[in-house]
Amino acid sequence: MNLKNVLLEVNAMAVDGIIDRYAIGGAVGATFYLEPVATLDIDIFISFKPRTGSLLISPEPLYKYLTERGARIEGEYLIISDWPVQFLPPTGPLVEEALEEAVEVNVEEVRTRVFTAEHLAAIALQTGRPKDKARLLQFLESGILDVERFQHVLERHALLKLWKKFEQQFLEL
Repeated sequence: MNLKNVLLEVNAMAVDGIIDRYAIGGAVGATFYLEPVATLDIDIFISFKPRTGSLLISPEPLYKYLTERGARIEGEYLIISDWPVQFLPPTGPLVEEALEEAVEVNVEEVRTRVFTAEHLAAIALQTGRPKDKARLLQFLESGILDVERFQHVLERHALLKLWKKFEQQFLEL
């Protein structure tokens, strides 16, 4: 599996106007800050461009563009260079902000965008699955989070109660 080829295809979509902007989130996004973990897919959050003359947003141009370039569809994934890729719209204000504030990184000489560590941690808290709680603990233990920035993200997205509960459950002795 070749992440570089996936990123080249996604960058080409942005250059060719198929998508407005994108950023990597999920487990692969977290690997830019933490130790790599096994994951089955790449979650790429995107802003879809509406079709000219239409108020509806459709992923059809994205699928058409990529399948014409050799990608194949398997369930909810587009398989690009043997990587299952899930293209996801922002699921709410927190993910929209994460997409807007994503940072640029270099992967095998390819520029790409990834959610900030603070946004990834806040999304993990909000999602709340056991694997997300484990990821949040990894972020905290790594010391990678800008604690002040993380607190501001939690405040803006009304996650302070959830954070307090997490602290009581996992961080207080």
